[in-house]
This record gives sequence, C-alpha cells and structure tokens, in this order.
Amino acid sequence: MRIYLDNAATTQLDKEVYKEIIPYLLEYFGNPSSHHEDGRIVKSAIENARNTIADLLNAAPNEIIFTSGGTEADNTAILSSVYSEQVKHVITTPFEHHAVLHTLEALKKRGEISLSFINTDDRGNLDVEHLQQLLKNKERSLVSVMHANNEIGNLNNIELIGELCCSSNAIFHSDTVQTIGHYRHDLSKLKAHFIAASAHKFHGPKGVGFIYCKNGIQLSKLIHGGSQERRLRAGTENIHGIIGLAKALEIAYRDIDEHARYIQKLKDRMIFKLKAEIEGVQFNGNSGDADKSLYTVLSVSLPQHEGADDLLGYLDLNNISVSGGSACSTGSASHVLKAINADPSRHTVRFSFSKYNTIEEIDYTVERLAAIYNVVTI
Repeated sequence: MRIYLDNAATTQLDKEVYKEIIPYLLEYFGNPSSHHEDGRIVKSAIENARNTIADLLNAAPNEIIFTSGGTEADNTAILSSVYSEQVKHVITTPFEHHAVLHTLEALKKRGEISLSFINTDDRGNLDVEHLQQLLKNKERSLVSVMHANNEIGNLNNIELIGELCCSSNAIFHSDTVQTIGHYRHDLSKLKAHFIAASAHKFHGPKGVGFIYCKNGIQLSKLIHGGSQERRLRAGTENIHGIIGLAKALEIAYRDIDEHARYIQKLKDRMIFKLKAEIEGVQFNGNSGDADKSLYTVLSVSLPQHEGADDLLGYLDLNNISVSGGSACSTGSASHVLKAINADPSRHTVRFSFSKYNTIEEIDYTVERLAAIYNVVTI
C-alpha cells in the first residue's frame, strides 16, 4: 500500500463526490444549452451547484463563474484587471504560483504593465508597510497576493491586504487555491475583487474550478464562442466537474473543523518526530508554525547527506509519494525556495496532508527518512 503525502498537488476524490457525479456521466447527459427537457435538467443542476457554492462563501450566485481550474481563474482575474479595468501597475510577491507570475511577466514583457514586488524576509513574511508605500502609486493598481503558499505553507493576511486595497482604490486578487475547502471564506466581508479555486485541492474532480468576481468588476473573455456562463466563458460546461466541485465544497464545509483539527495533529506529529529523530532538521518558511501556516503543508529542510542525494526517489521506492516543492515545478529549481534564500545544499521535501492520512503513515514516513541519516527511531 502506498502512502500519499502530496495533497497540495492534488487530493483523492471523495467517495461521496464520486457518487454525486455518476448520474451526470450516465443518465443526465443533455447539453445545458439545449432547450429541451434533457438540457433543462442539466442546466438546473449547474445553477444549483452555483447557488450551493455562493451560499457557502456568502457571495451572490452571479459572482461565481466556473473555469477549468485555478490557472484559468488566476489568468482571468489578472487579464480582466488589465484589459477591462485598465490597470497598468501590478503589485505581487515572488512566492505566487506560476499561473500568476508567468502571466504578469508576459504582460510586463509586452509593455502593458509595470510590476512591483512586495519586500519579504527569509521566512517569506510580507512587509505590509512596503505594500502601503507601493499602493501610493498614482496609477490604479492590482494587488495579487495568494492566501497560502503551496510550497512553504505561509498564510498571508488577506483580510488586512483587502482593507489596504480598498482604501487605495486598488483591485485585489487572491489565489485561494490552497485554502478554499480548508478554511471558511466570507466573501461578503473580504475586500477581494477576485479569488480563484480548484476542486481537486479539496477532494473534488480535476479540471474544474471557479473564479469569484465581485459585482461591479468587469471580466474579460478568455474564450470566445457561445453564451455559456452568462457570455463570460464560452464552451460546453464540464457538467460532472461542476456538480463534483459543489459537492466537494459542501462536504468540506460540513466537516471543516473536525478535519482541520485532525490534519493539524498529523502535521504536529511529523514535526515532533522529525525533530526527535533527525539532527539539524529545519522547516522552510513558516510551515513549522501552526499559527502562521497552512495546516495541510509542511516544507522540511534536511541536512546534506550522501544517502539523501535522491531523497524523493528513495521515498518513492518506499511507497511514499511526496514533492520536493510544487508539483507544477517538478524538474526545476523552486522559485519559492530561491525567494526565501533556502540553502541549496540542503534537501527539501514538501509533505502535504489530508483527511485520509493516518498517524501510522506519518510514523512510517519519518522512520524511513531517519534510516537514511542513521538515526535510531523512537
């Protein structure tokens, strides 16, 4: 049996979600744009899913637009800010997902925006005073800051950032892909114009997500064609994906407190065991701090050791699935670790947990790691 500790990359589909989507693969197969009964049944299911998500997030249903996932949602938010809201200055961090950074870099290269980065320290904490200075720019700005980092788990105070943006008439976009389904979000109170979500990060299906776009902000079309999603995103909807997304979020909110406590215990257990069994172990960013990091992510920095040159391969051979950083960055140096000036001679492993992991899996994983460093396990 394999141990899966790469839940920041993707999560196991919840069986309740699976049961929910099967009828929309086999029985309710009409095109929602069709005007006959088969189409109307499916169209109604989409709108019910939209209403469910909106209710959970305390948003208006028309503020939820379904996408193919977080990358499309992030791209849509940024490009809408530039092309529909005429933003010319963007403020962000060096820790953002490539869906944000690469989009901004392309816009800058074409001369369409100027780009500023918020100062940070070596733990990845943002300098809020520097953000305030950057917001004094005469041009209207877009601020794009993720809620939680997918590699080092740092949580950013998006409530405060939203307030600062509001007082400066700036647009605020937050990539919440790692926190939707793991934390409660009240979008009626959060001063965000855009947030992004992806179902497969909280036990839903892959290939579906949504963008929240606050009423009053105009979205730019990325895909032209039919009139789907109120003419904002053309193309036949991913019906079973949308149904699964709503069900997964419903389950997440139903069990959110119980699962948060359980997963935090798993993370605390791993921190305790690693400290006890591997001399010189460290934790990147704030991932070792329960109050400042995402409870599902632990970024571990291990001492240089000749037996650890292929640490990820070793763990894989021992039936343990993990990442060195973001799964999206496999095969390349992590821009996040570079931004916090992580020691390149040390070995980094990202462990990320879910409700399906167990204490026994944590103990076995640490035991396998400790074996490399010739430490007698407890």
